[in-house]
Amino acid sequence: MAGIVDLEFEFPKSSISVPEMQRSSGRTEADIRAWTGCEQIPVFGAAELAWQLVSAVAATVLQRAGVPPSEVGQVIVAGSGDWDYPAWSPAAKVAAELGAVAAHCFEVVNFCNAAAVAIQIATDAIDAGRTRYALVLLGERGSRGVDYHDPESLELFNTGDCAAALLLGRDGVTFELLGSRSRTDPSLSDYYVGEFADGAVVTRRRARQLTLPLTYLKNYQRLLTEVLSGLGMGIQEIRFLLVNQVDQRIHERLLAELGLPPERSVFNYSRFGHMGCADPFIALAELRREGRLRPGDVVLLATSGAGFSWGVTALRCQP
Repeated sequence: MAGIVDLEFEFPKSSISVPEMQRSSGRTEADIRAWTGCEQIPVFGAAELAWQLVSAVAATVLQRAGVPPSEVGQVIVAGSGDWDYPAWSPAAKVAAELGAVAAHCFEVVNFCNAAAVAIQIATDAIDAGRTRYALVLLGERGSRGVDYHDPESLELFNTGDCAAALLLGRDGVTFELLGSRSRTDPSLSDYYVGEFADGAVVTRRRARQLTLPLTYLKNYQRLLTEVLSGLGMGIQEIRFLLVNQVDQRIHERLLAELGLPPERSVFNYSRFGHMGCADPFIALAELRREGRLRPGDVVLLATSGAGFSWGVTALRCQP
């Protein structure tokens, strides 16, 4: 089976702080901190181009794996569609910078569930023999869609930016892909909608859904059951469950209902907030770097994205 050969991430140089959010929105710093969980969040500054940082991170994983760019058959950028420029392909731009001249370059938009979808697309192509290696890249400008002047947008204030690269293949696999399931609840398609405000596109919440946390839990649990059933495993056999860093309360409740202690997950809310669909891959890279993973360990990634979609991806650590 195909899987992740290597992965890496890097944060932009700029950030936005709680006091800056307070001055723009008028919300109290206590209110903001209660949601963001941290003092400042990495964001791409006006002079920073996301594709350049993504390209640098991608070059790092290719070099470490000893894979020439010419052997990469797919370059996929995953996210919400908020790239550096509209009507433009960041995947093609990064491929040109890397010299991946034989690659098919395209974007996958499923918001913060997009990386899981892109991995499935890429590994399907690798297993079918259509390509030997693929790059899945994360580097959208999610913070650009946050209107910090809108006090009702508080639940988006934890949104930040990050660049990440995953090299996928069959040779030298570090994390074997065991299975993946995703699902969408189309009744929530208009919960968040982009609107024009002062010449920029910002995200607005158009409705309140008091049962949304329960919807998250229900979909996560259903997908976890499907994936674990396919693997013939129980939840206690899972080494780590890594969850998108959107809402810590949902994260904690999910673990509690599954009977998993907090130590079997990763909480980065207090460090840098929500890094879009890069969240679980930042956690995975750090677990590997810290030596907390052993060969044979199975890790589940629980992802979600506006729209609303949910996904669960199972990976097995290789020697």
